[in-house]
Amino acid sequence: MAAPTDALGRPVLLVVVLALVSLVPLFLMATTAFVKISTVLQIARNAIGVQQVPSNTVILALAAVLSAVAMAPVGSAIVARGAPVLARANEGGDTVALVTDGLAAVEGPMRKFLADNADAKETARFLALAKAARPEAQRAAVTATDFAVIVPAFIVSELTRAFLLGFAVLLPFLVLDLVVANILVAGGLASLSPGQVSLPLKLLLFVAVDGWGLLARTLVLGYKFS
Repeated sequence: MAAPTDALGRPVLLVVVLALVSLVPLFLMATTAFVKISTVLQIARNAIGVQQVPSNTVILALAAVLSAVAMAPVGSAIVARGAPVLARANEGGDTVALVTDGLAAVEGPMRKFLADNADAKETARFLALAKAARPEAQRAAVTATDFAVIVPAFIVSELTRAFLLGFAVLLPFLVLDLVVANILVAGGLASLSPGQVSLPLKLLLFVAVDGWGLLARTLVLGYKFS
């Protein structure tokens, strides 16, 4: 019987591919721009004071789209390196070699992206932790570009930058809340909720400064590629 030429006709390869695809959501959240972008967007929504508008679904969808735009250079590099592997899969190459080469095609660009965008301080911190977690004989083999080092360093760096950007977003709205509260007290309207009074002003301010557009631009352009 002739061997199938289509990769989908090879059960072992198909099972491996499906197993890898099931890890995509975790991979997306941990090693891409999604960490920072989703965090900042949720902080911005909470800063305005409308807890469920936009909904979590809309926020996550926008974060996913912006993450795809921000990660486009990495995606292009992965596609360029993975195209020959996919061609070999359709021709019926060795399953183990195909999986290994496919992972290598993803590993190189991702490792470079993570290393470029992880703070040096966090990389040094997690490098020391990774070495301390291993027996003394194995510590010399741990490097600053190991995934066990750069993935947590990248995530912590992203969260730190997200909180700093979130502070910049929160501050104007906090000032507006204080001003409205003082005006209500001075006018003898202390029984009114400052949050309810300031909400229309917050929405107007956010739209007037093109808040969503500015946030999207800042988030997408906040990454280094070398």
